Amino acid sequence: MIIDTLANSARIEALNPYFKKIFDYIKTHDLTQVPAGKIVIDGDNAFINVVDHPGKTKETSKLESHNDYLDVHLPLTAPETLGWTPRADLPEMPYDAAGDCSLYDGPAQVYTTIVPGQLAVYFPEDVHAPAISPVPFRKLIVKARV
Repeated sequence: MIIDTLANSARIEALNPYFKKIFDYIKTHDLTQVPAGKIVIDGDNAFINVVDHPGKTKETSKLESHNDYLDVHLPLTAPETLGWTPRADLPEMPYDAAGDCSLYDGPAQVYTTIVPGQLAVYFPEDVHAPAISPVPFRKLIVKARV
């Protein structure tokens, strides 16, 4: 897991071949004003989901992990709290290949709040609980193929 600011994205662009293209797109477009939905950056390799989220509680946000894509979460209109647990600390769970997702029970070990302008990167070994917020908010969920 990495937490940083979008302004510092150049520091992590070497970690994934799609990061530079994705971050350049985000920095040059006002994604608070576009309709919610998918923005394709590089076919199935890199895309952005623009999501208007009602917000969840720590109890209703399910822990999840992904095998094929890195997740980058960027709140646009309000702070977002995200939970994190190392995948190695949890039992193996069934994997849904079509949705690239495994779901886990229980609370996260650590909760971190990020604000607009910040981002959180989750690798396949990072189980995370997204979208925790007491208010509705808009966010970006970036998917970059591992």
